[in-house]
Amino acid sequence: MPKRRWTESSGEAAYRVIERALQFEELANNEADPNFKSELLKQADAYRKLAAQRAQKYGLPPPSMPPRDTP
Repeated sequence: MPKRRWTESSGEAAYRVIERALQFEELANNEADPNFKSELLKQADAYRKLAAQRAQKYGLPPPSMPPRDTP
């Protein structure tokens, strides 16, 4: 029996990645520990970079970058 491959549309793939970035940003916004907050924002940046790469690959507009008060 052949294996079924799960596939998703390019828009869904980019959306899932940007949603993950937003989750990390929300966690960072609520974090009191500045070191941990910085790590969360690094994760968010990595997901945004991945989202931008996927958007470019599929010919979609790049995701917007969030305003940041702190690095």
